[in-house]
Order: sequence, then C-alpha cells, then structure tokens
Amino acid sequence: MISRLKAQYRGKVFVPAQACDLPEGAEVELTITRANVDPSSVLADEERGRVLARVVERMRNNPIPADAPVRFTREELHERI
Repeated sequence: MISRLKAQYRGKVFVPAQACDLPEGAEVELTITRANVDPSSVLADEERGRVLARVVERMRNNPIPADAPVRFTREELHERI
C-alpha cells in the first residue's frame, strides 16, 4: 500500500502533519523530498521585501500581451526556447 503524507522533522523524529491510519509499531519506508524554499531564508521582513520587489520587476518586464487569449494552450504555457 502506498500513501503520501507530509511531516516535519523535529527532535530527531518525523512528525506527521495529519493523522495516518497505521497500527502502532508499523514499519514504513520513507522517501524524503525537501521543500524548494528554506523557510528560514525568507522570514526576515527585509528579505521578503527584496523577493517581492524582484517578482514585481519581472512581471513588469514580461507583461501579458493585450491581444493574448483568455486561456493559453499547453504549448503557449510551456514554450520551449
């Protein structure tokens, strides 16, 4: 049986984010996938401000064309360069 759940690593143990339906002492196999963003790196107000400024700048430098379709096709969303 395969099921997925999120957990945090605290005090040298994995703590599930939600309840799981396993009997006490059940053996499981873990596959670790780390989050792409280190939360500690964006907690400071100053850093969050810098990140937001970069996002806004990129949005302004790459506007959606006025004649753009209401819905983009898969090819338009995944344009290959």
